[in-house]
Amino acid sequence: MKKIVLLSDSHGYLDQAIENHLAWADEVWHAGDIGSTTVSDRIKALKPLRAVCGNIDGHQLRVEFSENEIFECEGVHVLMTHIGGYPKKYNARVRELIRKHRPQLYICGHSHILKVIYDKDLDLLHLNPGAVGRSGFHKIRTLLRFCLTAGKIENLEVVELGPRSST
Repeated sequence: MKKIVLLSDSHGYLDQAIENHLAWADEVWHAGDIGSTTVSDRIKALKPLRAVCGNIDGHQLRVEFSENEIFECEGVHVLMTHIGGYPKKYNARVRELIRKHRPQLYICGHSHILKVIYDKDLDLLHLNPGAVGRSGFHKIRTLLRFCLTAGKIENLEVVELGPRSST
């Protein structure tokens, strides 16, 4: 079993509330718009990090993290990218990646909108953890926690970190 904390859209912001949840995890996954190497380096100092770059991420982050991560963890096939859409509204690039790789778990960020949607047509779970940072139009900072065990996604939890404007 692996315990995963899923973040997105930190936009250079990492506070104690986020770090408290990272302590629970075996791995941290970040679905892009990390915002600074300070954030990714701090996460890596605490836990193993899998991440993709986002549209606001600069050269250093783009060198370290790719646009897509396609991997298996505890028997679950995962596709993670920053911009890609959601069931019935995937962009063309992601639609092709989903057809080619057949993930059980498709993760994206970008919208700052928390979404958990089962795509019955493609037999996958779509996760967008919302945004943990303070930049953007979202009102509440959110992340997701879940476990991967023997090919299954279990114990999915939405975590609200408080208002975007709070310190």
